[in-house]
Amino acid sequence: MEKWSLMTITVLLALTVRWTVSLGSYSGAGKPPMYGDYEAQRHWQEVTYNLPIRQWYFNTSDNNLLYWGLDYPPLTAYHSFLCAYIAKLINPDWIALHTSRGYESQPHKLFMRTTVFVADLLVYIPAVILYCFSLKETSTKKKASIWGVALCILLYPGLILIDHGHFQYPLSLGFALWGILCLSYDWDLLGSVAFCLALNYKQMELYHSLPFFCYLLGKCFKKGLKGKGLVLLTKIAGTVVVSFAVCWLPFCTDMAQIMQVLRRLFPIDRGLFEACMFSSPPPCCKLANIWCSLSVLIKIKNIVSPQTQLKLSFAVTFLSLLPTCIKLTVQPSLRGFKFALVSCALSFFLFSFQVHEKSILLVSVPVCLIINEIPFMATWFLLVSTFSMLPLLLKDGLLLPYAVTMLAFLSVCAASFSIFEKTSAEDLQLKPFSLSLKGYVSWFKSFPKIVRSLFLLSVTLMGVLSLASAAVSPPQRLPDLFPLSVSVISCLHFLLFLVYFNVVILWDSKNSRSQKKTS
Repeated sequence: MEKWSLMTITVLLALTVRWTVSLGSYSGAGKPPMYGDYEAQRHWQEVTYNLPIRQWYFNTSDNNLLYWGLDYPPLTAYHSFLCAYIAKLINPDWIALHTSRGYESQPHKLFMRTTVFVADLLVYIPAVILYCFSLKETSTKKKASIWGVALCILLYPGLILIDHGHFQYPLSLGFALWGILCLSYDWDLLGSVAFCLALNYKQMELYHSLPFFCYLLGKCFKKGLKGKGLVLLTKIAGTVVVSFAVCWLPFCTDMAQIMQVLRRLFPIDRGLFEACMFSSPPPCCKLANIWCSLSVLIKIKNIVSPQTQLKLSFAVTFLSLLPTCIKLTVQPSLRGFKFALVSCALSFFLFSFQVHEKSILLVSVPVCLIINEIPFMATWFLLVSTFSMLPLLLKDGLLLPYAVTMLAFLSVCAASFSIFEKTSAEDLQLKPFSLSLKGYVSWFKSFPKIVRSLFLLSVTLMGVLSLASAAVSPPQRLPDLFPLSVSVISCLHFLLFLVYFNVVILWDSKNSRSQKKTS
């Protein structure tokens, strides 16, 4: 009873923080002609309610695809239609065809914020709570309290600032989390359905697709492909096909519809730097992945054709995640699955095609799920992930919420996990790796002190750059100095984190001991 009371308090606190952040500014407020993501979501409601389904993804006189054309999978469109239906009952002007473009008012802002709030309350937050309770059953060593884990996950500033500040729905991440939760209870078919919903809400959930695929395939291999494993594989394949068929059914009237939707979902003609398409001159990529960081020194867009960019991006991404996927397929375990979600999503973010700064959330949410396993490194990563979105947050006028939520999150993690005491090789899950280097690397004895020093240096650097970005005018010759500095420094952090997570995965000896749970 006491645990439920604490969890109720946690949820109420998380909801209060979210609602407080939502009272501030949002993406593109009062900035015509394109406004921002808030207007994009409103416009999709306008389009889906007023136009027949066959026109949702096509350029017509009533649907100008250059003005926030729908470019997410069908489930996003259905969700927009549902919101539009409710909006129509309240005020038809909010979604009136053509005349509602750029509509802004306090009642409408309240409505839009409430739709995000409800999505959080119905999908994402329940999944977090149930996941935290599941840790009690799967944990084999002393962990932080369920309450502490839930509080840290629900107060992660990156997701709060993007969903309730910038403006975005948490549904795809929520569905993915439900999929992870179901797999933790061996409900493989329900987990497959949940992840299909996530993938059909946002195509960026492809970041998580390989760990889901490899984990389930590895389970089938362990059961034997001539017996129970084959039956399970057939059931999973059938579940995936049926789930996709249901989501795409209205668009299956002819092949032209399907191909147009796919072209909207994967616009490869835009090139490698989709997030920089609308940057004002001089071109500046404010994204913390490898391609945008390299473009500071090497103008990749000018020397490599779009087709070659695509091939190069695919090759590097594939090679970077291959070891993790092989390990997960050969040794499937729930622990390995969660770490693989982090590693693979981070590889996609750093090396893949057409990445947006908000895509780091696809890495951050899986990191939240292992915060009880590696509290120090998880806290560090989650702080850096929020910092990496600083240029976007400043553009939206979210400096104060950013500063407050970052400090609150760090304080809660420090109090819940005593993170500064969890820096030994064993606490960081590096003991197997350190043993393999015994006799070769003498500085492992002072490893905890080194890690703490690097953390303090990193946090100090993030704090200084945050203050400079908000309060100091850059030199005229270098107008993008601060955004670029944020991106490059964040990218360097992410590269080191990628190495770290891969080392933990590849040297993990606990996977083999937990395979019995997946058999």
